[in-house]
Amino acid sequence: MTIIELRELNKTYSTAAGDFMALKDVNLKVNAGEFLGIVGKSGAGKSTLLNMINGVDELSSGEVFVHTDGKALSVHDMSEDARALWRGQNMGVVYQSFQLLPMLTLVENITLPMDFSNNFHPRKSRDRAMELLQLMELEEHANKLPAFISGGQQQRVAIARALANDPQILVADEPTGSLDSITADHIFDVFEHLVRDQGKTIIMVTHDMGLANRFSRSLTIADGELLIETESSGGRK
Repeated sequence: MTIIELRELNKTYSTAAGDFMALKDVNLKVNAGEFLGIVGKSGAGKSTLLNMINGVDELSSGEVFVHTDGKALSVHDMSEDARALWRGQNMGVVYQSFQLLPMLTLVENITLPMDFSNNFHPRKSRDRAMELLQLMELEEHANKLPAFISGGQQQRVAIARALANDPQILVADEPTGSLDSITADHIFDVFEHLVRDQGKTIIMVTHDMGLANRFSRSLTIADGELLIETESSGGRK
């Protein structure tokens, strides 16, 4: 079943040197429960594509639909405020740079999206955050500040934060790009668990061509165009 659909998507940025076309006539369907990888070099349009899907950036033309409860929602037809609230409630976002708030403990970082999405309940939200930290095997660090845990642990907290409101969809922008290979492997294990055991749909972009076989399906993007589609065995068993 299709959960995300991009139709004739284009994105153009105005620069001092003239217009730059970051995405060109992108058409894509993502199935529910899929672990989709989008692979490409720096500047290929990977992050721009994610920002179109999650509604962080405005598109130039085309449409992005997210299918929920039997209805197709046009992401970019919503107002900016409505889109931000929708994103917080329905789509988790994971960044390469973690973007944890340094003055908040790990558990507070995870409960914050619940507050922003009007889902905060003092006891229930903390219990939910602890449950997610346990999933990431970090519950003993709950009351630490981000500076006192490793980069790999911070990325797992960022994934837990993205799951705070139990979204069906996660989008991840180079989440293993700044991690060593062993730690990156652990992050992939977490994603594979979320897809296999919790039915999440994950779209991840990466510049590392060697990761293509870890996804259930991978696409190559170059100069803003989707080029090659590869089916895999769905990651390592």
